[in-house]
Amino acid sequence: MLFADDILLVDKTREGVEGKLELWRPTLESKGFRLSRSKTEYMECNFSSNSPSEGIVTLGDQVINKSTRFRYLGSIVQSDGEIDGDIINRIQVGWLKWRNASGLLCDRNVPLKLKGKFYKMVVRPAMLYGAECWPLKEKHNTKLSVTEMRMLRWMSGFTLRDRIRNEHIREKVGVAPIEDKIRESRLRWFGHIKRRPSDDPVKRVEVLDLTYIKKGRGRPKKTWLENIRNDLSLLDLNENLTFNRTQWRKRIHVADPT
Repeated sequence: MLFADDILLVDKTREGVEGKLELWRPTLESKGFRLSRSKTEYMECNFSSNSPSEGIVTLGDQVINKSTRFRYLGSIVQSDGEIDGDIINRIQVGWLKWRNASGLLCDRNVPLKLKGKFYKMVVRPAMLYGAECWPLKEKHNTKLSVTEMRMLRWMSGFTLRDRIRNEHIREKVGVAPIEDKIRESRLRWFGHIKRRPSDDPVKRVEVLDLTYIKKGRGRPKKTWLENIRNDLSLLDLNENLTFNRTQWRKRIHVADPT
């Protein structure tokens, strides 16, 4: 192996990050690796409305570049805790997949149902990568829904001037609303978390101490758990049902039109 990417070091303080960097550097060098000074960046998470703290992070005698967002395992992480960058990135990836297959999706000789199956197998999963963890706002749902309908209308050969309802187009191609599929994936992940042991890393996130985070002015940020509470209320579900995996999957499943 000549190189390794996507290595993340986390700490509450700048001094802690610098200490981990200095520990990581000789460890890599002892194995024949080299920590790139030019590519290494740091990001300060500031989830409140307060201004970021002053200071720098150094590696030896070199100052590390500061970033407000970075890509980790295919997702965009922002310093302010928002997901706008990740949503835009996933939409762009979805359009890239769609354009690569436009020869098939725009072919009038291909049945619409077949186009819909291809869309569900290739395009939609690319757009919804990581969607089960998104704290979605209404503007995000709208942006994703508009993107999907543009794709489906293009596939079907219809435009807005044809005055064909979205529901009619979805039935023709056999594709359920993307908002409903996001809800399904979010609740599926929620059920997975609830069934994990209490000492599991993904379970310990629920009991993190956030008292040291100072809240800024204005409305609190939309959280993932707030989405979950809305989903449970909308579908009239109880959290205890998550321990029955079969019944939980059956209740949250969103079937595509046939």
